[in-house]
Amino acid sequence: MPGPRLKAFAEKVFQQALSAVDPERSVREALQLTERFLVVRGVPHRLEPTSQLVVIAVGKAAASMARGALAVLGGRVTRCVVVPKADGWSDRAFAGCRVIPGAHPVPDARSLEAGQALLDAVRGLHSTDLVLVLLSGGGSALAEVPRDCLTLDDLVLTTDELLRAGADIWLLNAVRRRLSAIKGGGLARAAAPARVVNLIVSDVLGNPLPVIASGPTVEPTTIFEDVVGAVQRLGVWARLPERVRAILSEPESERVVLANVLQTVILADVTVLVRAAAEACQAWGLPSVICGTRYTGEAREFGRFWAALARSVRSDRQPWAPPVALVAGGELTVTVRGGGRGGRNTEMALAAAMSLEDAPGITIASFASDGDDGTSGAAGAVVDATTVAALRAQGIDAGRALSENDSATVLDRVDALVRTGLTGTNVNDLYLAIVE
Repeated sequence: MPGPRLKAFAEKVFQQALSAVDPERSVREALQLTERFLVVRGVPHRLEPTSQLVVIAVGKAAASMARGALAVLGGRVTRCVVVPKADGWSDRAFAGCRVIPGAHPVPDARSLEAGQALLDAVRGLHSTDLVLVLLSGGGSALAEVPRDCLTLDDLVLTTDELLRAGADIWLLNAVRRRLSAIKGGGLARAAAPARVVNLIVSDVLGNPLPVIASGPTVEPTTIFEDVVGAVQRLGVWARLPERVRAILSEPESERVVLANVLQTVILADVTVLVRAAAEACQAWGLPSVICGTRYTGEAREFGRFWAALARSVRSDRQPWAPPVALVAGGELTVTVRGGGRGGRNTEMALAAAMSLEDAPGITIASFASDGDDGTSGAAGAVVDATTVAALRAQGIDAGRALSENDSATVLDRVDALVRTGLTGTNVNDLYLAIVE
């Protein structure tokens, strides 16, 4: 069965946007190695002949970022640890590097092995040594060292409960930082007195440094004044392990200044992704407008809003006249109520499709930049006014599928899913509304 008519065009826009946030190229262009200095975005960091140069890459973009760094630094690197996402990882050569794929979004034994490897890589360093840290989204689960009193089971249960309750990344990582020995600046403290430089591909809206990968090498700051209250409002506090509740109830320690962290650079984020998508539309003759880059909230509610905005543009020619592409970015959440297959992007798309059934000439797309939208097995989906009718023709009730969080299963039946595989980057999500 043919999918939405403009699906191929939407995929083309997505691929063009991804090329603008390519981590390997971004890292390579940010670094320059001379005989005495590592220059990072124009800032020189001195390297003595005896200095150790340590490279650490953690997150969904870890492999790509490591390749970019090693292309520039080559044999000058003395220690290297790469922690990518295990699912979808295929063995590739990283000469001189220890590669330990971790689990995501819930940590497992591999994540603990990866966390310990990070600590091992930065121990015993001196003030003349330099640690180059390549961080990207997903790092919070991929590498972990629990606080002494906690077990892996404690972390698994806590993470799973928060995710199923729809916790956003701000709250989730605020909890993770409190339960970890390496997050919230812990890895930088372990590396001291060695100097630390961070290159970051951001997956958190607004680029708050302590939230991205839970900030293992940046100064911790209080993001949530009341973590306990936030968790209680989600209705899962009583289901968390007693040891976890005890730690979260403790007052946060005073802020520690990380004097050994010399530079932190954001290489790519959702703003770059959205701008590139808008420029791609323009280049192919379709006017575009950027409608924001910080959308959050329930995926199905945003899908309805995004469809309503597109309908207004189509019918009223306000606030923009069609043809036009509305382009935006963000990261939505899903409160899991059913046992179906899907993710925030497929759920957003299915909800939007239900609002488009009597609105021809509108195509809506929602894509995860990492290519991995929840349990959907896809990057996201593209829908239009024909989608719900196509489902109905197969005896599928779109509303029931949405209520059971089964968006990916049914959208797959009408060729609406977009599968890219893991993209090697992670900068939130891209939303398109093409109004003819």
